[in-house]
Order: sequence, then structure tokens, then C-alpha cells
Amino acid sequence: MANEQTPVVTTETNGQYNAEQLTVLKGLEAVRMRPAMYIGTTGTKGLHHLFVEVVDNSIDEVLAGFATEIEITLHKDNSISVRDNGRGIPVDIHQDTGVSGVETIMTILHAGGKFGDGGYKVSGGLHGVGVSAVNALSEWLEVEVCRDGKIYRQRYERGVPTGPLTVVGKGKCTGTLVRWYADSQIFGNIEYHTDILTQRLRELAYLNKKVKIIFTVESTGESQTFHYETGIAAFAEHLNRNKSPLHKVVYFSREKDGTDVEIALQYNDGYQENILTFANNINTTEGGVHLSGFKTALTRVINNYARKVGLLKEKDNNFSGDDVREGLTAVISVKLFHPQFEGQTKTKLGNSEVEGIVNSVVGEGLGEFLEENPAVGKRIIEKALTACRAREAARKAADLVKRQSALENSALPGKLADCSERDPSKCEVYLVEGDSAGGSAKQGRDRRYQAVLPLRGKILNVEKARLDRALENEEIRALITALGTGIALGNDEEEDTGLFEAEDLAQSNGNGRSNGNGNGKDAPYKFDITKLRYHRVIIMTDADVDGDHIRTLLLTFFFRYMRPLVEAGHIYIAQPPLYRVSVGKDQQFYARNDEELENITRGIRNKGGMKVQRFKGLGEMNADQLHETTMDMSQRTLAQVTMEEAILADEMFTCLMGDKVEPRREFIEKHAKEVADVDWHY
Repeated sequence: MANEQTPVVTTETNGQYNAEQLTVLKGLEAVRMRPAMYIGTTGTKGLHHLFVEVVDNSIDEVLAGFATEIEITLHKDNSISVRDNGRGIPVDIHQDTGVSGVETIMTILHAGGKFGDGGYKVSGGLHGVGVSAVNALSEWLEVEVCRDGKIYRQRYERGVPTGPLTVVGKGKCTGTLVRWYADSQIFGNIEYHTDILTQRLRELAYLNKKVKIIFTVESTGESQTFHYETGIAAFAEHLNRNKSPLHKVVYFSREKDGTDVEIALQYNDGYQENILTFANNINTTEGGVHLSGFKTALTRVINNYARKVGLLKEKDNNFSGDDVREGLTAVISVKLFHPQFEGQTKTKLGNSEVEGIVNSVVGEGLGEFLEENPAVGKRIIEKALTACRAREAARKAADLVKRQSALENSALPGKLADCSERDPSKCEVYLVEGDSAGGSAKQGRDRRYQAVLPLRGKILNVEKARLDRALENEEIRALITALGTGIALGNDEEEDTGLFEAEDLAQSNGNGRSNGNGNGKDAPYKFDITKLRYHRVIIMTDADVDGDHIRTLLLTFFFRYMRPLVEAGHIYIAQPPLYRVSVGKDQQFYARNDEELENITRGIRNKGGMKVQRFKGLGEMNADQLHETTMDMSQRTLAQVTMEEAILADEMFTCLMGDKVEPRREFIEKHAKEVADVDWHY
């Protein structure tokens, strides 16, 4: 993300371009000028990334074996402090910079103990821009170090020290305290989401079972402690807490060639797979070699075992990876000396040797478990057999839908009112509930760019049904055909379904990936986002409980089977009004909720002639009203659905749409009073 050289900004004046137009950015100026280069975004995600960078430094002390406890406090003034009981940042003068180790780390990019043979063997932050970037993007930051019997302190304002590192007291403790207030000039409104913070802290505690993490919110006085003696085994158990597991968590770990591998897995009776991968505590959301190594070994081991115990006959085809992963929850954690990530965002692990290591570890660990636990092995194989039969039916149905969507418009659903534009980047489709609302939307749309697909009733809840059943649903089939992408049934491209042992990897394609009989990239049911016919897919439902339910059902479907659309930012929520306020004959105002209605009516109550109408549904709105408030591109408001926190999203859909009633009741009781405006919480 950032290179090793001082950034240079070029300017041009009157067509001239020479050395005088070069501006050299010194120190942390580059971070403040181009913050997104270092933290990805200056939105909510970037604000929370500052927190991640500082906490990860303390976790590095845990990995090095020097820290056991981390205290995090979200203060009333919206500053955050992170304290650990590690060694403490070095305070002596650095020979090259001429300032203390603290100031060096806080003010110079690419400075730290994570390069070469520095102070850390295993570390998540590799580029040395983490805490210095936090310093640069904070209105103020204070660091306190306790080591060598003394307490040291230094303050910075927008990355600039206000004075030297100073001894402020004596103490027998060791460790580092960093407290910062993010800069509103960079991030605008400073507002933290505690669920995002606690999710990351919970992850770190699961991944590092020796550490205790204490998180306190000063404004409420609430404090949570995260400490899990069984580590990622407890993590897998936590992820399945709203599901019905088929067996106890399977856990095994090995160290091979300097790489530590931990695996925890547990099957449930559901239909979705949920595999989380981590490298040096970094959530590698795009997977990488450790994920492909796991998938390859999992499929191979289960096929081998199924044939050995006679549940797969000689004439039977092998299970595919999708078959053996249905209902699987797994956590994969690797820790290695020199991880290779794709960029500073660290979303995909690329060390080729790790694939073979993970493959071997899973082969040994899972193979031993199945041999020692035949009853569990039988349940897993029986689930894969059922999944195999259902998936074959789903593939045939999806193939039919995909082939239909590949035809010209004559094959599109009859109820789809398509637009005339053929450039997908300019097109959008409204998914509306019912023919009545569909009629108003069709009349109120811009026919050049806006399509309308009315959906009758509530689509099937795919959280409770396999995909073969979902594809029998007429509304789901119409939706898939209209969008044109096909459906995501899984991805077996990087895994093998055949029977071979770990030593056969050397005879595969050179990088540990086997050339087995997977589905291949050109399978007709394969999801293809490039075929998307509309780059804005807008869910437009009534502003009532039924509308909320239909919206959630659609979001569940997109998250489970068209997730790339969510990740690419193609899914939106329309914001129709709930009220119309008429003043006299000429003035009218619209309000989406009670709060907006109060704000509107407060100023006009004394003028007389005010009339308030509550819309029972979109079908009650005239076409011109729907156009003006919800569909006019020049003045409407859309809420974009994003994938900021995939783990939280997965848990939410399981909780709200799954089979278990108790977690859903607990969620509703806890959050009912908070949902004043549902449309703005995506």
C-alpha cells in the first residue's frame, strides 16, 4: 500500500513541468495527505482500522511471549486507550534517527521491530506504518511506556511531538499505553461501533488463548473480558451457537517447517459453510493458500474414509468439495515468520509452501480423528451423501435458469418491466413486493435506465432450505433469470475430489494444487458477476413489518447465494416515505419515520391547514409521488448494503432467519427499542 520511498507530489503550472513543480512530503505529511493509501478508507472502516493497528501491536507482544493482558477503554470523549503488560516500547536513543525509540516508532514510517531479525518472530503488522499512521491521523495521541523502573510519556498533535519523551514517575510495571483521538478533519464525525470493536477483540482472544483482553465503555460503565482457554475450538463453538451441531468440535494443531497450524471444525445440520481463515491473527477474508490447502485435504480425507468404510461404493462418484463442506464451520489459523500478503490490507495469504503444510496437517489430524471416532465419521459422510444428491438437483435447476438468462430478452421473466439501456453500469432494477406496488413503480420509473421486477409475496427463507428447494421457488427463479449472473453454488477450482495422499502433491501442478475432477471454471451453473444486467439492484418494500421481513429474506438470499453482488456494492435499499404532510393546496413534505415527521410538523403547526397521511404501502402512492420521493435519481436517497463485517453478518442472518427461536427472541428483546429507522442500519 505504501512504498519505501518518500512520496513526491507533482504540480503543473501554465504547461510547464520541471523540478520546481515537485513537492517532497516529509515525515507523516504523506499519510495526512493521502490517508486512504495507508488505512484503506477515511470512512467508518478506516476509523476502526486505527483501533486494529494499535491493538495488533499489543498482540504482537503476546505472540512474542511477553504480554498476557490487554486493557482497552473507549472513553467518554471518544478517545480510545490500549494498554498491555508487554516489554514496553524502547525508550533509548535510536542511533540513526537521533530520537527515542518511542518517537522513532510513532513518527517514522516503516520503523519497528518487525523487519529482518528484529524484536518479533511472528507479527501481523509487517510494513511498520501502523501506529505511525494512527499518530498522523489523530488530533492528538499520548503514549506512556513503563520499563526499567520508570514511566515515560510523550504527546503528539496530528503526528507532531509537543515535546520530548519525558520521565514522569517510577513504577515496577512493564508495558505500553497508547491513547488517541481520531482527527475529525480526516474522518468527520467520530463514532465507534462497539459491536465491531468487540468482534475483533473476541477474535484475538480466540486466536491467542494465553491472553486476557478487557474492554470497557466508559459512557455506560460496561466491561467485557475475553479469555478462552481452548482457543479456536471455542471460536468454532461460538460460531455454531445458534445452530445445531452434529458433534463436538474437532481440534488439532501441528508445527511444520517453522509454521504453526491450528484447525478447529464442527458440522451442523444447516446448509451453509462458514470457514474463517487467519494468518498471524489477520483475518484473511479472501482466503489464500492456507484455505486451498485445507479444502483439498478435507475433500480427500472424507472421500478416502467414505470408501474405506463402504459408504461410497466403487461405482459412486467422489464427493465434491461443496458436498463435504455443507454445514461445516471451521477456523484455520496459521502463524509464520515471513507471511506474504496481497498489500497492506492483508486479505489473502500467498506463501506457496503453506498450502502443502496445511494440507499435510489436515490430512494427518482429520484422518486420525475419523479413525478414532467412527460414529462421528458416519454422520459426516451421511450428510455429504444427502448434500451430494441435493446439489445435483440444484445444479440441474440452476443450469436451466442460467441458460434461460443467457437468451435474449424474450426469455426474461414476463413480469419484468425492463429498461431500454443495455449498458449495465447505467441500469438499475427495483425489486418490489406485489403487483400493486409494481404498477406504481412501473409508471413512476425512468424507462431508459430503470427496470422493475414485482415479486409476489415472500420468497423462500433460504436459511432453512437447501438450494434445490429454493430453485423450485418461482420468485427466486425469476430473480436469478432477471439478474443474469447465475447462482453461486460453490467453488471447487482449487481443490481435489480424488483419492491421493499428501505425497502426491509433488506430482500435481507444482504449487500444491491438485488437478482433480473439480467442477471447473466453465460449469454452466457457475456464478459470473460480469453477466450482471443491472449494477444497482434496489430492494423497495413497504415501510412496515411485512416489508422489513421481505427485505430481510431477499438480503439473506443475496448474502448466501449471490454474495459477490453484496461485496461489489451492487445491492441497495430504497428509502420510501411513511408519511406525507400537506400544507394548504400547494405544499407537501415527506417523512420516512416518526422522527422526521416531528421535525417537519414542528415548524408548521401554527399555520393551519396541515394534513398528515400515513401510507400503508407503496401501492397507496401515486406513480408521481413514488417517482419524486424514491425513484428520481436526482433527489432520492439509497442505502447501500456493504460487507464491512462478514462474520457479524453471518451470525446475524443465522440468528434472525435460522431454525432456533431462542437466539432470535433474545435479539429482538435486546434491540427492539433501538430500531426507530430500520432502513438506515445496513
